Amino acid sequence: MILYPAIDLKDGQCVRLLKGEMEAATVFNDDPAAQARAFQQAGCEWLHLVDLNGAFAGRPVNAAAVEAILAAIDVPAQLGGGIRDMATIEAWIDKGLARVILGTVAVEQPALVREAARAFPGRIAVGLDARGGKVATRGWADTTDVEATDLARSFEDAGVAAIIYTDIDRDGAMGGPNLAATEALARAVTIPVIASGGVSSLADLIALRDTGVIAGAISGRALYDGAIDLRAALDALAA
Repeated sequence: MILYPAIDLKDGQCVRLLKGEMEAATVFNDDPAAQARAFQQAGCEWLHLVDLNGAFAGRPVNAAAVEAILAAIDVPAQLGGGIRDMATIEAWIDKGLARVILGTVAVEQPALVREAARAFPGRIAVGLDARGGKVATRGWADTTDVEATDLARSFEDAGVAAIIYTDIDRDGAMGGPNLAATEALARAVTIPVIASGGVSSLADLIALRDTGVIAGAISGRALYDGAIDLRAALDALAA
């Protein structure tokens, strides 16, 4: 199972939100590129980036910070937030992004997800952000009537590289991931599922890994707070 350190970007800074609330942002580093280098030096295989402002604006807002990160690292990175058309997808891949995460458009424009997955095999992921099992869009501001599992299944034949499943009510709360819901989703589809939201200890990571069906886990606040030592966690997961 791959551990993805998270860099969530708001106003050019590394922050963590509490349950998706922009007003509840804690700044952890004002130099995202330096933070990315630190994660790489600790041994991470991937980075997970989110343009929080972009998710609300519907277009890239923290592009300069993302480009600085891409210039600073050698490991692959995936990015979500405000990516809602083919031109933006192409632009990010041209700039060296390894994987683009499509969230809002997965609900509103599923044909775009399919088109992008055909155009860029292995480089398109779907971000399923759920509140009470229902998918939320537009920076988690709008909760739909769409069941996360149903949406995931609808992309089974689309060729997407991964599904990133976030339980919004767990995100940033340091209360542990929604293990049952994440495992159920992973068992419901053949697409690799990456867990996000609430991963706050090495025990959480081991529990996710030991399901045998979860391909990755994203952690942010726990790494910044020191609740998870990245090097130790990577070693434990490798063992």
